[in-house]
Amino acid sequence: MVYSISTALAIYFVLWWLVLFVTLPFGVRSQHEDGGGPPGTDPGAPVATQMGRKLIWTTVIAAVVYGIGMLAYRAGYLNIERLSKLMGLPF
Repeated sequence: MVYSISTALAIYFVLWWLVLFVTLPFGVRSQHEDGGGPPGTDPGAPVATQMGRKLIWTTVIAAVVYGIGMLAYRAGYLNIERLSKLMGLPF
């Protein structure tokens, strides 16, 4: 089975969002940890989120994971027969 370009982009898009939610908490300091913040704000609110850096890291990590997945798919490790056998489901 050959993936179309739209299927490949959809898989990468979903993978990118998953990786984004994994990378969001790294390197975030709260106002409470930093020792202050504007009055009336939540002490758990982040001081600097560094979203640009996180978006770059998310793109790089998602591309590497996607590349590994595509290599495994093309090598035959990720096919429906093998995965259903691994999960104990009849195919």
